Amino acid sequence: MADGKNTAPQEYTDEQLQYVYENRRYVGTKETVGFVLWDAAQSFNINAEQSRFITNIVRIDLRYQAIVGTINGIWDIINDIFSAAIVEKTRTRWGKFRPYLLALAVPGCIFSILYWCMPFLFGGKSAMDFGKFFFYLILQIIMEGVGTFQSIARTGLMSTITPHPSDRLRLVTIANFASGTFGEKLPQQILSVILDLIDNNMISKGSREKQFLAAFVGMGVFTTLVSSGMSMYFFMNSRERIMQSTHSPSVKNSIKSIVNNKPVLLMTLSDFLGAFSIGGSKNDYYTDVLHFKSMNIVAGIPAAPLSPISYAFVPWFRRHFSSRLLYIVTSQITNILYTGVFFIGCIGVNFKNFQGGVYRKTWIMMVVMMVQEVIWTLFYGLRSVISTEIYNETMDYCEWKNGYRTEAMTSVAKGLAAKLARVFSNLISTLFKSYVGYDQSAYTQGTEQPDYVKFYLFAMFTIIPAVTGALGIIPMLFYDLDGKKKERMYADLLKRRQEASEKASVGERHDAELEAPVSK
Repeated sequence: MADGKNTAPQEYTDEQLQYVYENRRYVGTKETVGFVLWDAAQSFNINAEQSRFITNIVRIDLRYQAIVGTINGIWDIINDIFSAAIVEKTRTRWGKFRPYLLALAVPGCIFSILYWCMPFLFGGKSAMDFGKFFFYLILQIIMEGVGTFQSIARTGLMSTITPHPSDRLRLVTIANFASGTFGEKLPQQILSVILDLIDNNMISKGSREKQFLAAFVGMGVFTTLVSSGMSMYFFMNSRERIMQSTHSPSVKNSIKSIVNNKPVLLMTLSDFLGAFSIGGSKNDYYTDVLHFKSMNIVAGIPAAPLSPISYAFVPWFRRHFSSRLLYIVTSQITNILYTGVFFIGCIGVNFKNFQGGVYRKTWIMMVVMMVQEVIWTLFYGLRSVISTEIYNETMDYCEWKNGYRTEAMTSVAKGLAAKLARVFSNLISTLFKSYVGYDQSAYTQGTEQPDYVKFYLFAMFTIIPAVTGALGIIPMLFYDLDGKKKERMYADLLKRRQEASEKASVGERHDAELEAPVSK
């Protein structure tokens, strides 16, 4: 691909501009199956329980957790910059991104297993034990380093696996549809049922603490091994189909390509403002207030049939509505619905002593959450696809405007501002949980949290994130990569890529002729 900017607009027929909507396929069946498995592997885990695992099972003091979160957050920001610069310079016969996914798959698996085995390594140690704290800190730093390379490479591979937007949309839609339909979250659901049985003293074998320990460690190690195997299958059978520029862009040009990429700047600002959202865990509410962790499963039953159906409308919505509108609606639907849940749950609360209230009544809240899940699921297909696709559009815009792609630096820049804000918001969330008097031993000992702590846990997953994260929608109001502008961009890119492919073919034939033996 020749380096250079799109300086002069070209004229295209209506048929040429419709290229962006054509049903073209570059990715075969085997690679598509691998892509689906890889996508499922991203959520085939029990990572939603990491906070409870560290807080109640490994039992690391909340103030120590705040220190680890802050240090790791700062390291994450520094590490992102260097990692992106390294990946951006990479040019190999296997591609720009696949080498990192292949090389780090096994180390990532090993470190994840060590994480879930921490209770065995530090059994009987107090929450303030320095050795346990230090091991957790170092392990988090290492895992963050490995995870950064994997995340950058994963995002880059997503944008280069196929040159056509419709083919890319097809892959993302199929993967999300298959994952949502065939139980990608099954490990989390199984663990929720097991933890409920233990929490309500319905399993008699062994002590309560040992039962919790076996459940977390067993499911953590199992899902790590399975998801790593699914990912490796895809890494071995995938390809990068978008040619990178012959010479890798300098760090200066990479940064410049971000600064003059208006869509990326707007998404970055949106992520930054949205990351100031301070919130808690819905699982904490279900577990510590209702003692019904399986509410996640039960509340989702009425909505389950709607999940596959929601994907059927994605192509129609993509054609008739702007990416900007779809992104804003899908990014804010959760906050809108949880605001309603909060006000319903507050009915009957005595705010002098925080006793009473609908939010503590399991059966009423089950109905409320069922309604919330049904409405949310109607947007599930769009929500699953649009955030990935809008990022891929901004990468194509970078190639269109600058003549080269900077997936690594752009993905880091996009997340860097958000991470800065998230370090602050996570610190506040963790310290405030300690400030209100959350009892870390109550879960395994079978005792209750104070009434005001229960109300705090409810508010922290409903109204507080909605209020603190609402500013994120403002920058996206100015996103304009839609309509004729997007159609012209893809028509230009099609022409450039065809020319680059023809040039590369001529060069290969010429090299072959030079290397051929001369007959005498």
